[in-house]
Amino acid sequence: MEWILELVLVVLLAATLVQALRLERALGVLKRDRSALESLVAGFNASTRQAENGIERLQIAADGAGRQIERQVAASVSLKDDLSFLTERGDRLADRLDALVRAARPLTAEPTAAAAVMELAGSPAPAARSQAEKSLMQALRLAR
Repeated sequence: MEWILELVLVVLLAATLVQALRLERALGVLKRDRSALESLVAGFNASTRQAENGIERLQIAADGAGRQIERQVAASVSLKDDLSFLTERGDRLADRLDALVRAARPLTAEPTAAAAVMELAGSPAPAARSQAEKSLMQALRLAR
């Protein structure tokens, strides 16, 4: 009976040895996987830091571009207002000149015989100048 008990004990020891070997292999795989996992986590952390730095640089660049665009828009609004003012002023001057030219046309279209004689003589007829001509001359003097 002792032999049977010893034989059972040897079988159990052999089974324990087999299990210990399997467990040791599994622990070796876990150690290798753990080191690979740690290197993977370290790489992921480094990538995350780089991404955060990149985002910060992009935000700084976007803020700078936004400020520059804002300055350009403000300058363009100012220039637009100046151009609108100058355009309106030019339109008013053109209208005034057009009115003066229209008023002066009938006078030049029908010269009187007396005015023609006076003009040939070298002196303009004082009565021949109309109010439109006087206004035109005054506007020209003011424009200088």
